[in-house]
Amino acid sequence: MRRSREPFLWAMFSGGGMLAALFLPAAILVLWVAAPLGWVDLTVYDTFAGLVRHPVARFGLFGFVSLALFHWAHRFRYTLYDGLQLYHLNDLIAALTYGTATVLCLAAGVILIIL
Repeated sequence: MRRSREPFLWAMFSGGGMLAALFLPAAILVLWVAAPLGWVDLTVYDTFAGLVRHPVARFGLFGFVSLALFHWAHRFRYTLYDGLQLYHLNDLIAALTYGTATVLCLAAGVILIIL
């Protein structure tokens, strides 16, 4: 009997959705609303870059980006599968969406390594 990958993919989907729901609204509020209106003074670039260069921060960013990408891939896959009723292309859609998420995760890892 072949083991299904669905539980792992659903876990990635739920983890990415939870992190996105927790952190993206706060980031949008601070970076795109509060900072332009002058409510908060953002730190200078060097201080922020120094924070991102810390290994723990890089690991956290990589985890956040990876989970968010797999959340997108899972949601987009089932939107195409159920919403557009492309049942006959299930394997192709799964390969393209999760493959795109994997390639983008690898790109994010490379960027965080060379940063």
